[in-house]
Amino acid sequence: MTPLKVARNHPRCARQSVVILIGLLQIVLVSGRTPASAQPVVNAEWVRTLDAARGQTVYFHAWAGSTHINAYIAWAGREVEKRFGVRVEHVKLSDTSEAVSRILAEKTAGRTEGGAVDLVWINGENFRALKENGLLYGPWAETIPNWRLLNAPDHRELTTDFTIETDGLEVPWSRAQMVFYYDSARISDPPRTIEALEAWLVEHPGRFTYPLPPEFLGTTFLKQALYGLTPYAHELAAPATDANYDRVTAPLWSFLERVTPLLWRQGRAYPQSGPRQLQLVADGEIDLAISFNPGEASAAISRYELPPTVRTYVMNYGSLANASFLAIPFNASATEGAKVVANFLLSPEAQAHKLDPEVWGAETVLDLDQLSAADRRLFETMERGAATLPPDALGTRLPEPHPSWTERLEAEWDARFGVGR
Repeated sequence: MTPLKVARNHPRCARQSVVILIGLLQIVLVSGRTPASAQPVVNAEWVRTLDAARGQTVYFHAWAGSTHINAYIAWAGREVEKRFGVRVEHVKLSDTSEAVSRILAEKTAGRTEGGAVDLVWINGENFRALKENGLLYGPWAETIPNWRLLNAPDHRELTTDFTIETDGLEVPWSRAQMVFYYDSARISDPPRTIEALEAWLVEHPGRFTYPLPPEFLGTTFLKQALYGLTPYAHELAAPATDANYDRVTAPLWSFLERVTPLLWRQGRAYPQSGPRQLQLVADGEIDLAISFNPGEASAAISRYELPPTVRTYVMNYGSLANASFLAIPFNASATEGAKVVANFLLSPEAQAHKLDPEVWGAETVLDLDQLSAADRRLFETMERGAATLPPDALGTRLPEPHPSWTERLEAEWDARFGVGR
């Protein structure tokens, strides 16, 4: 697009100047800053994006398995419409692959514009599938003003998705790290290695389970256990091959063969989701559970969904960690609106609201050193909740394996332990 040019004494001059001023004001509203403070750079291209986005409807395809996440997306939608005139429709998914399949079907049908998906919450193998098939718009990530607040060059996990380079095709909006949570009124010393978990299950059969793979949290447990058992963890960063897969994963399958009969309902049934697993803890059916959000237990306590004695911890050898991202499909109908929504979701205000345990409890992707003093205080003064570990207690962040490991682990787990075995 050609640079914006404004001629003196031209009728367009006044209108474009007003547009720029409105754009500057909108950026201030998003970033929570005054023009004099350190803030994302505002340029004419972003002003045009704001102008084009007004009146658009963004169909945001996002997982909807949690009422508090759904409420957060609804809040963000109201704010974006109020400030920027962009309407957000949350298309609620039970699995992100539903959106991937829809985008792929549209490309197969030759629908190169006017697509049904404008923005999608995504990561891992779904991102790889979209990228490899040319189904993503971009690169666009660095064009939104709040990208600078990530300090991405110093945070490699924000520009790689399950080892795949994002290449500006998506922006991170949440950090995640696996934790275990338990009721300290019933357990005084929870197991902190996979071997200790097995020993604990021998003494407490039926008191632990994990969601049914390929539900993402269930698959996350498989990868977490694999890291704790295999002596070949360094090979997980590269694609799985026929030559190394069996060697790397053999300890995992041996472990699961031994412990599956010791799980809740003898491993003949599994909770369908993280929220269902949480309910099992609340009902006293299990004593130990997993989450991919270090703040989830505190958030559940604040909503009276878990007892106040619940606490979280991580395994001694580290815990699986990643970021989840927002991407725009190649044929989105509201590209500009999607960028505006993504930029708002990366604002200090929206990220701090998401961190609040009474809202979601999800960790920010922002680098606090990039924020103004006032914005840093939003995070530094946040009460995380008694069940939330401080950042320095979360231990080693284990990187996500290459997506090919996820695909093979899910297939083999289903063959060995799934309903149809």
